[in-house]
Amino acid sequence: MHYLWMFVVGVVVGAIARMIDPAAGHMGLVLTGVLGIVGSFIGGFIARLFSRPAPGTPFHPAGILLSIVGAVIALWAWTHLVR
Repeated sequence: MHYLWMFVVGVVVGAIARMIDPAAGHMGLVLTGVLGIVGSFIGGFIARLFSRPAPGTPFHPAGILLSIVGAVIALWAWTHLVR
């Protein structure tokens, strides 16, 4: 159930990132979800630079805002560096 919830939140985060940077072109639902999940990891690493998470947790709980920032960074990198 956790993975389903992670994918649903990833779709929402990825859709918001695609609205901010529409240069990505056409992406399906699955790629939008993957974009949101990757953005969450990037946002967690950005948050980890500023504050450390509680001991024993592998990732920083970045929240929706930093997940969107991370997804925009990933989308920008994909459209400008990979394509």
